[in-house]
Formats: sequence, C-alpha cells, structure tokens
Amino acid sequence: MTLGPLILVSGPSGSGKSTLIRRVLEQPPFPLRLAVSATTRPARPGEVDGQQYHFWSLERFQRELAAGAFLEYAQVHQQHYYGTPRSEVDPFLQQGQGVILDIDVQGAAQVRKIYPQHLSIFVALSRWEMYEQRLRQRATETPDSIARRLQTARLELERQGEYDHVVLNDNLEQAVIQFREILTKYHSDRC
Repeated sequence: MTLGPLILVSGPSGSGKSTLIRRVLEQPPFPLRLAVSATTRPARPGEVDGQQYHFWSLERFQRELAAGAFLEYAQVHQQHYYGTPRSEVDPFLQQGQGVILDIDVQGAAQVRKIYPQHLSIFVALSRWEMYEQRLRQRATETPDSIARRLQTARLELERQGEYDHVVLNDNLEQAVIQFREILTKYHSDRC
C-alpha cells in the first residue's frame, strides 16, 4: 500500500504560513488535510478547540506524551508545548490521503526521521521588518511575546536550508500559486 504524501510546512511567526495553508486547502490539488496540533497555550479570540488546535492542559499534554501519542512535540518560544498527535496523521496517510503539518523547525526535524519520504516547504518573508509588523498587526501578542517570537524567528530562518522549497509570502496570491505548483509537481512525481 502506498502512503499518502506528508507535507511539512514551517516558517517563523508572522510569515503567514497558516493563512497560506488555509488558502491552499480551499482548493487542494489532491486529497489533502491539515493535521490539527495540540498545544498548551490558551486559545486566541476566535479560535475553536479542535479546529485551529487541540487546546490541552499541561497535565493532559504530559499524559499523552508519556503514552507515546505524539509524532513530534516541542516547547516553542520557551513557553508553551506544541505537538502533533499520531491520530492526526498516521490513519490518514495509511488511507492514501495527504496530510499537511503546520510545524516548527524542531518538530519538522523529528518527523523527517520517522517519515523520510516527505515534502518540506519553508515559508518566509523577504524583509526582516515584515515579521515584526505582521505580529503587531495581529494585536494578539504582548510586547514580550513579540520579542520571544522574533528571537525564535531568527533561529528558524537559519534552518530554511533544511527544506526542499522556500516560498516567499510577501504577496499571498503569488505564494498560494507557488505553493500549489510545488504540491502538484510533487504529487505527479509520486504517481
């Protein structure tokens, strides 16, 4: 049986990777779903448990971790835990469906070891100032949170060479086109 394609998508906070993924999933080039990660961070206004994330207590996260329920996990921005439950990935890949992981660079490195056959895309911006500008425009982050996210962003940008492709997301429409072209080529190469 051929497993469905696994697509790893990473990028610093403010790069717009979640928006980009959401837009691509509106008209995916083949059967494709987004794995919903679990996190210990509180939900932001408008976020719904089970849609953007599974919002779990630290205690539940640790229980699931001890039970081996995660494909990968990490503590992000020196604060909250994020992880991908195996139940969000393995059964779908086994059914031949593609799965996108919206994942940080630490998690992507862990998943590469488990699933060497994957496509990886790093989402970036062309100018550093754009990250801070986008984070401030969210109006959901404290100044300390923005500083932590920008510090993490510098480290993540150093690792973009680990990815198969880099998509610049200065212009969302152009980034969506480029992302879809990468997915389409990868899918046709696998068939």
